[in-house]
Amino acid sequence: MDWKQEAADKLLQYEARRQSLENIPAEIKRLELDYAGLRSSVTDAIPARGSGSRREDAMLTNIVRREELSRQLESARAWVAMADNGLAALDEEDRLVLDRFYVHRHKGACERLCEELDREKAQVYRRRDRALRRFTLALYGGLES
Repeated sequence: MDWKQEAADKLLQYEARRQSLENIPAEIKRLELDYAGLRSSVTDAIPARGSGSRREDAMLTNIVRREELSRQLESARAWVAMADNGLAALDEEDRLVLDRFYVHRHKGACERLCEELDREKAQVYRRRDRALRRFTLALYGGLES
């Protein structure tokens, strides 16, 4: 396994995963409101063609979706916490370099960093590689499988 590539991929997904920590609870809340709006099933109705009523199906689907989203939320929290811990192990300049190259990617990131850090391109790329290596070590403890 290429641990450096895994770490780079993690940085590329970081902002979307952090955003999911806000979006998933909002979706769970929306589903809870929808669930409250579903009328309860009529208990004396005879199911059509041997299946449950549409309301029962809608209620069960809603419950399943909320449970799945709750699992995804816990996974996202663990994922973001792991990435945050890896970033916390870096100095400010390493975090800046990784942020510009991976997290908040923009065209001309290297040139912008050259100006901000007063360094040549080769030095910025070496700093990126070193920062990614440190981030990888902080996350996984090693670089080779």
